[in-house]
Amino acid sequence: MKESIHRTFGRQAFGLDPGGYHAARPAYPDWVFDLLCERCGLAPNAVTFEIGAGTGTATHRLLELGANPLVAVEPDDRLAAFLRETTQDKALTVLAATFEEAVLQEASFDLGVSATAFHWLAEDVALAKVARLLRRGGWWAMVWNVFGDSHRLDPFHEATKELLKGPSSPSDGNGEIPFALDTEARVAALERTQAFDIVDHRTSAWSLVLDANQTVALYATYSNINIRPDREAVLTELHRVARDEFHGCVTRNMVTSLYVARRRS
Repeated sequence: MKESIHRTFGRQAFGLDPGGYHAARPAYPDWVFDLLCERCGLAPNAVTFEIGAGTGTATHRLLELGANPLVAVEPDDRLAAFLRETTQDKALTVLAATFEEAVLQEASFDLGVSATAFHWLAEDVALAKVARLLRRGGWWAMVWNVFGDSHRLDPFHEATKELLKGPSSPSDGNGEIPFALDTEARVAALERTQAFDIVDHRTSAWSLVLDANQTVALYATYSNINIRPDREAVLTELHRVARDEFHGCVTRNMVTSLYVARRRS
């Protein structure tokens, strides 16, 4: 069985270069936030919490669309500091803590969100806490930008998969289906809480086109790269492959996966 990266490492795996992480990670498609507004109560003065806010890729959009107050929970002190320093909004409170340790008032939130982070938590335990935090009729949303799509050809992945062999992130899921795309498992976990009366899942496929430097910058944010003792050598070789074998133009297949669930009322 392939070695997996433990969640304790994952919670400190992305803070080496917060500015670089923020610049390299792609934004979430507009339809995600449109749905949160149209269906899940994201509006001015929606009391919101976010799990694993990182550098604020989703946080900024939540604030723009009215989340107030917004409590962003981020376990990496460096990412939490970056988010505080770069987001001058009185609506935002950043808690540098794990979600398990974060002290939040129960039954007081209209909306809870996690963006490309929930795979780092113990799913059943975390969902039980999410349910306790939401008001009746409040909404829970978890979204991922998934790097890779089994339904489309992926030449860069094929060219680099031997180079990137090593411990797998929890985002890889069961090894066959990525965590974010394993709809049956994610919906089953939500239903096990017996706390939600509506559960829905939506996806969209899109492409991310990168030059060689952008490719390296993106891969430098991956946990399975950052855990490696030969990290710099791996990134150097990735740059060579992107520059020489792909002529400085790499296409990464992306899938955005969104789950929403309404707290039972």
